[in-house]
Amino acid sequence: MKMIVGLGNPGKEYENTRHNVGFMAIDRIALDNNVQTFSKKMNGEYAILEIENQKILLLKPLTYMNLSGEAVNIFAKYYKIDTNDILVISDDLDMDTGKIKLKFKSSAGGHNGLKNIEAHLHTNEYKRLKIGISKNKEKDTKDYVLGKFSLEEKEKINSVLDTINNIFYDFCTLPFDTIMSKYNKK
Repeated sequence: MKMIVGLGNPGKEYENTRHNVGFMAIDRIALDNNVQTFSKKMNGEYAILEIENQKILLLKPLTYMNLSGEAVNIFAKYYKIDTNDILVISDDLDMDTGKIKLKFKSSAGGHNGLKNIEAHLHTNEYKRLKIGISKNKEKDTKDYVLGKFSLEEKEKINSVLDTINNIFYDFCTLPFDTIMSKYNKK
C-alpha cells in the first residue's frame, strides 16, 4: 500500500489558501479518480482506491499543518505503510507559484508541517511533491501562507492541479527516480 498525503489546515476559513495547496491536490486526485467520499478517523480524512491492483491511501491530516506528522504516523503504522511508500504534497515558499519539484530525503526547509512529519516518522526518507506558492517579503509569512490566491496565482495552481493525476498515477506505477527525472525538468 502507498500513501499520498496532502498538507493543509481543516476548516472553511482555510479553503483555497496558499498553505492548503496539498489538500487541493488530494481533492483533485480524488475527483479525477471518481472518489466520492472521504472517511474520518485517527485525525485524518482519507479514502482508499486501487490503481493497477495496488491500494493507495489518500490522506488529509486534520491535525492542522504544524502537527501533520501525528496523523501521518498513525495512518502509516495502522496500515503498515513503509516510509518509502509515502508521498507528501506541500506548499513551498521558495519556489515560484505553480512550479513543482519532486524530492526524496531532503530537509524540511523551514516548513513546520514537514518538520513535524520527520519528527513523528523519525526520518526524512519519504518522498515529497513541493508546489511553489512564491514569497511576499512585504507580508508576514503566516499571513501570506494563510492568504487566498490571487486570480493569476489560482490559474497557475490550477495548471499544476491539471497534471497532478499524472504525477499520482506515476507514483503508483513507476520508480521514483524516473518520476523525478520526468517532472523536475519542467
